Amino acid sequence: MTQLHYEVMEGTGHYALCVHGMLSGRAQWTPNLEALGTCCRPVLVELLGHGRSPSPENETAYTPTSYVQHFQEIRAELGAEQIILIGQSLGAALTLRYALNHPDRVLAQIITNTNSSFANADWSATRKKEVGGLAAIIEQKGMEVIERLPLFPSGIRHVPDQVKTDLLADARLANPRGIAHTLRSTVPDSSVRERAAKISAPTLLVVGEREEGFRADRVYAEEVIPGLETVGLDAGHPVNLQQIADFNAAAVDFLTRCQAP
Repeated sequence: MTQLHYEVMEGTGHYALCVHGMLSGRAQWTPNLEALGTCCRPVLVELLGHGRSPSPENETAYTPTSYVQHFQEIRAELGAEQIILIGQSLGAALTLRYALNHPDRVLAQIITNTNSSFANADWSATRKKEVGGLAAIIEQKGMEVIERLPLFPSGIRHVPDQVKTDLLADARLANPRGIAHTLRSTVPDSSVRERAAKISAPTLLVVGEREEGFRADRVYAEEVIPGLETVGLDAGHPVNLQQIADFNAAAVDFLTRCQAP
């Protein structure tokens, strides 16, 4: 049985594993659920150390390879031969890895801005050097440090007030030990850049075009992922929350076409 907390929402069609990024939770998808439910059955998955998922002592549970197994266990528990994947930020790096390791199990996938997915070897090496000290400080001082991290949603802008409230509530459920393990064991090895050309599942990239740091990775993804569809929206990193209607329309159109008889 998987260690990850997940919740199956109402919907029609294939199950869709919705996986958030760092310091988020199930609230990442709240404004998208009604629309997604018209073409799939959303399954809200929370990363270890986040939201309602546990924070195992063993760091190997947090590796990208282990997350592939976690997702495989969820698929099996749902009794689904094939699933849809929807990944945001770090979550997209993990869902892409699942799609690469189990291409026969993935009907289609949607990803958003995700630097960790397409990071080069230098980025990964730098992260490994940087995160050790930060992880240790987080383990020592806890939420005091976590709430000052750039990805903590207190500074998120251009989203509905209730969405921000829900995001903050989820982020404050983070476990310092789990976040430290995520920094050490998930983030540095999350990139699938060298394997991206082998992605075979139909893939939609919904880009928040205001995030300058993702522009080069967007170009790389468009160059190497076979048949990649891209939709650019006037948003930053949390594109599905800042341009809700347009994200929903793009996702529903794509998933409807992918599930057509």
